[in-house]
Amino acid sequence: MHIVSTVFIESFEMRQAPGPSSRIDITGIYFSLAAPSLPPITIDPHLMALIFCPVGHAGNGVFEVVFRKGIEEDSEQLARNVSPFSVEPGKFTYRLVRGEIELHELGQIFVHCRVDLGPWSIVPLTLLPPVA
Repeated sequence: MHIVSTVFIESFEMRQAPGPSSRIDITGIYFSLAAPSLPPITIDPHLMALIFCPVGHAGNGVFEVVFRKGIEEDSEQLARNVSPFSVEPGKFTYRLVRGEIELHELGQIFVHCRVDLGPWSIVPLTLLPPVA
């Protein structure tokens, strides 16, 4: 299976289209956010991953998400989520992960995502100073 896209979102909505075909309306994609106050704080970003299952694959997998302080695989872990899923071969699925992360400083964190033991897809998230 393959991760097609991984983004932070505010919301999404599924809808049918002719075909039959499905559409995902995604609202508020972001890669940074203003802190609600000075650290230490807890944030809860919503991560959406779109995953494709090729024809001939069994259609079962495990989605792993690790929030880390750095881009390296051995960077300090802030939070982790592992969830099994299934998808019909030849189709797409989505996975939603809401991280709850306590941060003691502003700056970047990196979300490492993978399906099964495949390659990591890394998505940065920058915590900006609070808006006055």
